[in-house]
Amino acid sequence: MDALQIALTAAKAMDAKRGRDIVALKVDEMTVITDYMVIASGTSAIQVRALAENVEEELAKADVFAKRREGMSEGRWCVLDYGDVMVHIFHEQDREYYQLERLWSDGTNGVELALDAPEQA
Repeated sequence: MDALQIALTAAKAMDAKRGRDIVALKVDEMTVITDYMVIASGTSAIQVRALAENVEEELAKADVFAKRREGMSEGRWCVLDYGDVMVHIFHEQDREYYQLERLWSDGTNGVELALDAPEQA
């Protein structure tokens, strides 16, 4: 599974659990840390953890496992490090505060996501 497929699978896994405002960015020309960042929000600490757990479960089906994971116990900002893909899952208020998209988006590096869940109101 290549990095783009990992990013898309992570996005779909979060969408399946009603993650909000899911964004994927191709950042390989901006940093050596990773190639893609996938960012989503949850409405509670429980949902943030559930989103992270679903990403891990879906990627494990393809024998892809996080090298590191941080923030699972707090449920405010979870980071799953898959090497070429970093998955950031925020509680909504924390995402507004840190604004990772603003730091890593140049307006042209968004990845189109085909997600199934209906838009949240």
